[in-house]
Amino acid sequence: MTRNILIYLFVLAVMMWSCGNNNEARSKEPATTVAADTNRTVTTKNILFFGNSLTAGYGLDQSEAFPALIQKKIDSLQLPFKVINAGLSGETTSGGLSRIDWLLRQEVDVFVLELGANDGLRGIPVTETRKNLQAIIDKVREKNPSVVIVLTGMQVPPNMGQVYAKEFRSVYRELAEQNKTILMPFLLEGVGGDPSLNLPDGIHPTAEGHQIVANNLWEYLKSAVK
Repeated sequence: MTRNILIYLFVLAVMMWSCGNNNEARSKEPATTVAADTNRTVTTKNILFFGNSLTAGYGLDQSEAFPALIQKKIDSLQLPFKVINAGLSGETTSGGLSRIDWLLRQEVDVFVLELGANDGLRGIPVTETRKNLQAIIDKVREKNPSVVIVLTGMQVPPNMGQVYAKEFRSVYRELAEQNKTILMPFLLEGVGGDPSLNLPDGIHPTAEGHQIVANNLWEYLKSAVK
């Protein structure tokens, strides 16, 4: 009788040990799956807006500048992208080239290049502007060969001379073709030259002007974030 009880207790112990291991194995599987799903959900990419006072939102709160408005659009669509506004008032292409390495210490997946307007206003030779813009593009591509680049074109006032204005305008188209970037031909389309959409200086857009810029730019940018 005692021997039968011992056998029964042994068998019962083995069964309980086996069930415990199976339950433990089953409990671990969902946790691994949830962790993997979570990792996929929280992954975000960076969009770096690299420009001058236009990007910085001169005269306005930064939340009214077009990069912030692009972020609102992205958030409304629940897209996994974070906008970084690296606009600096007064920036030239030469100044941009000197600080791009510092900004590229972070991962950049989409790069919006908005520089050149101050070169044009200062009458800097077009060859110099072209060289600097190309060098910036090269550095960005070297850091991330798969980066998507959006180049925003700019124009200079007629008083800079017709020849200079034409050469300046063509730089952006030529660079976009050579480097296979997305090109927005003119950043201030529908805004530049309209007093009601610009601050009293006649150069920088109002909050309403930035809304138009953001909407126009989105048409070129949206293919890079979907």
